[in-house]
Amino acid sequence: MGARLKVREIASRWQMGNRKWIDPVDYAVDIRRDRDGEFFELRVLTHLSETVEATVLQSEPKRRHLLLLIRKTDEKPQLDRFLCGHDERNWFVAAVPGGASSVRQAMDALQPKDVRDALARDRVSSRKRYERKNRAFRRQGEWFFVPEPSLVVDEKLVLRNEPLRRGAGKPHLVEQLFRSGGETVHVCTKHPNGISEKEYAELLRVNPKAVRWGWRVMRRNPGVYARGTVRQSDHDTITLPFWHRVVMNTETQSRTMANVVFLD
Repeated sequence: MGARLKVREIASRWQMGNRKWIDPVDYAVDIRRDRDGEFFELRVLTHLSETVEATVLQSEPKRRHLLLLIRKTDEKPQLDRFLCGHDERNWFVAAVPGGASSVRQAMDALQPKDVRDALARDRVSSRKRYERKNRAFRRQGEWFFVPEPSLVVDEKLVLRNEPLRRGAGKPHLVEQLFRSGGETVHVCTKHPNGISEKEYAELLRVNPKAVRWGWRVMRRNPGVYARGTVRQSDHDTITLPFWHRVVMNTETQSRTMANVVFLD
């Protein structure tokens, strides 16, 4: 599909304080950059390099997408799938839940139920269901915006220029945002996905110095609606003339993305 790939072995490291070996994840698929631009990188622990296999299940060169299968054959065998491709300006990697065997199946798997329901309701053709704009939604990166033209909200509750982010990822800046429901969580750089009120209280009891970690109170998995412009440096700016429901893709349902959640 016209991209470069580098494979790099990484070693465990010795942690002096705890006197034990620290292993990074068994392997990682990532986007890196060098003097020649972006490239895909597959990082594998040195002692596991013989037990990690990478296979391209299917590719669509014109779309510049492929479906990558990572097979681990050690004492805990597993199969992981990643959709690799190009979206607007940059290469991307998305962890794919389920057992997709083609690029189209992977793209279907990444569309959440709310999006699939909207596609069916608006009778979007198979040719247009993967575009960034159709009758059922607008998409910017991992975020889908599903039209809710009849939604009326209290303008006093509308937030201005709010960040929309997945875990510690680069935020998308929303001109007008309204949210309802969800769970209150405390977020900091050490806990980018947030911890509950109970977990926060327990952490401060055990480690009072943690109060100085720069916490923010946020909402996890709320109902979120956007209107106006949505900006992010890796994507073209989109404009939503009326309220749209914000839905994240299904990467979080994949085992390889199990610790990533929707924060707002």
